[in-house]
Amino acid sequence: MLETELDRKVAPSGYFPSRWPVECGGNRRQKSESGGIFAKKGSPRVTTIRNGRWNVMTIHRAEREIYLGGTMPAFSGPPPFGWLQKIDPVSLNVLAESPELPCGEHVWCGAIAAHANGQIIMVNGNYLHSLSSDCQIVKEARLPVNQAHNGLLVLSDGTIVTKDLRLENQGCSTITRIDPENLELVHEPFVLPEGSMGRIASDKTPEGEFIYVPGIEKIWRIRVSDTNMKLDETWSPFYRRINGDQGLAWDGCVSDGYLWIMDNGDIDSLRAIYGSHPNGRFERTDQANFSRLSWQRPTPWKGHQRLLRFSLLDGSVEAISPFCSSGGGIIAPPVNVPEHNMCLAWDSINGGLVGISTEKEELSLSWSLEVRPSMQPVVFPESGELVINHYEKGDDQLIVVDILTGELLSKVSLDSPLANGMFLSPGFDRDIYYCSTLTFARVKWG
Repeated sequence: MLETELDRKVAPSGYFPSRWPVECGGNRRQKSESGGIFAKKGSPRVTTIRNGRWNVMTIHRAEREIYLGGTMPAFSGPPPFGWLQKIDPVSLNVLAESPELPCGEHVWCGAIAAHANGQIIMVNGNYLHSLSSDCQIVKEARLPVNQAHNGLLVLSDGTIVTKDLRLENQGCSTITRIDPENLELVHEPFVLPEGSMGRIASDKTPEGEFIYVPGIEKIWRIRVSDTNMKLDETWSPFYRRINGDQGLAWDGCVSDGYLWIMDNGDIDSLRAIYGSHPNGRFERTDQANFSRLSWQRPTPWKGHQRLLRFSLLDGSVEAISPFCSSGGGIIAPPVNVPEHNMCLAWDSINGGLVGISTEKEELSLSWSLEVRPSMQPVVFPESGELVINHYEKGDDQLIVVDILTGELLSKVSLDSPLANGMFLSPGFDRDIYYCSTLTFARVKWG
């Protein structure tokens, strides 16, 4: 029987001892932090930086050390590159910055993580870098697959895993496992039975360490050993049929004995980016693809947005379609909050944020809110707050929502004209860091 650890945020031993060393706060992607915003007890104050970059995520290393990683939104013209900055946690001033980091000319959001060895690990395009605490290159490696890679995680033994992103009919994706000291392969890359769009999640259990990968039709579970990775032949449930009217799944959230996903993620802008190679690079005259880069375009399918829950024991699935509008779509995955028996989901294309009750065996709609989220959120189970964005008429805003009731507790404009599916992360004192294309911001309540 496969059992998970107690459902709390636990950073595996491969990370620097930090409150938020990696995207989503940990390998299970629970996006959960202690404390709270306590939005009813103060007004938000915003510090916004327009840096003209594709800001992807922030992570913590040592106490009050914030690192911001990203790429350049260079869909044509001079080659894109990745970058890492050490940021003052209050003023957002740049304290240290990396040189331009090659990415194989792929334009896509990579990832950063604070490794147990003290270095910052970064994947961008088909390159992996380890950087010092002052953002200088320690090692550089070109990954064996010439495709943009979608995120990275550090396993409990300190090895790094990353996966290339492929859409339907683009071949099989590959998971590459890297030694953190020399950035060399631990073993031959693992080739999935199908392509994969969403980022990987992982879980260390008494039965072993597992990686969860959303594929084209199935969710795959991979068992990790010291020397290899193998498919778990007992667990590979379907979430999608190719003939069905639904899109591909983004990342999974491992929580409360289940894997939670939303489908309908390969929207038209993503298909444009991955329809070119290097990914996201177009000729200046290719106006047809440039016009497709907005995530707000109608979806290529008619299906409603779904939330799906998979048992980690037997792979059984329950799906719910809580939104009324057809042609639903997202650019970020859901988050389950077992402390409140609630899973939070949304429809970015049509708008709508919902709380799905998990208190009974069957999933049910608990509340809905007319906002338009698109980002990877942060939840505070202790205060019962969800922090996520709301995009409205060229103005991206940050909102705080009561997890149990759906009450809108706070809303503030970020002076950000573009929204995307990037990562929110917590600060140190009732504050949140916001990353989007062209804009980086901090919101402080109190």
